[in-house]
Amino acid sequence: MSQMLERLQQEKVVAIFRYIEDQYADRAAEALISGGITLMEITMNTEGAAGMINRWRDKYGDQAGIGAGTVLDLDMAKEAVAAGSQFLISPNLDESVVEYGYSNGVPVWPGVMTPTEIVRAWKAGAEAVKIFPMGTLGWKYLSEIRAPLDKIPMLATGGVDLDNIADYFKAGACAVGMGSKLVNLDWVRSGRFDLLTERARQFADAAKAL
Repeated sequence: MSQMLERLQQEKVVAIFRYIEDQYADRAAEALISGGITLMEITMNTEGAAGMINRWRDKYGDQAGIGAGTVLDLDMAKEAVAAGSQFLISPNLDESVVEYGYSNGVPVWPGVMTPTEIVRAWKAGAEAVKIFPMGTLGWKYLSEIRAPLDKIPMLATGGVDLDNIADYFKAGACAVGMGSKLVNLDWVRSGRFDLLTERARQFADAAKAL
C-alpha cells in the first residue's frame, strides 16, 4: 500500500478544486486545511492547474496531500507529475496513465463504473479506483459491486453530502471525493472562507465519526 493510499483511507475525504481562479486558490486551500480537510485535487481542466499544484506542494509541504484530477491521458499525467502531483485521479480508465503512475511511484485512482472496468484497473496496477458517477449510481450500487470486489479500495465521487455520507461508507467506500458541496465557488469568490472552513470541519467530523 502506498503512503498516499494509506492517507486516503485515514482521512476519507478528497476536496476537488475545479475551475477555481488562481487568485482565490491559496486562501481556499488554507480554509479547508483549517477545517481538517488536507487531501486536495486540482482538476487539469482548471486554468493554471499545473502551476497551482507546484505552488501548493512547495507552500504546504507535508501539511497537505496535493494531486491532479481529470487526468484524461498520458500527456496530462506527465504534466501533473512534473508539477509535483502526489496522486492522479481521472473520470476514465486509461491503462497507460495507470502504468505511468506506477512506474513513477505516483498512485493513480482511475474512474470506473462496471465490475469489468474495476478489475481491469486493478490488474493494470491501480491500488484504488474511483467509482463515478456516484450521483447517478447511488450508494446501493456501490454496496452491490463491493460484495464480490471487496479487496479493491473504492473512492466514491459524486452525489455525496452530509445527509448521506454515512451511507456511502457503510456501502464500502474507502473515501469520498467532494466537489461543489465542499469547495463552494460562490463562497470563495465572495471571500467567505470562514464558510469553507466550517463546511470542511463538518465533513471531516462526519468522516472521523465513521
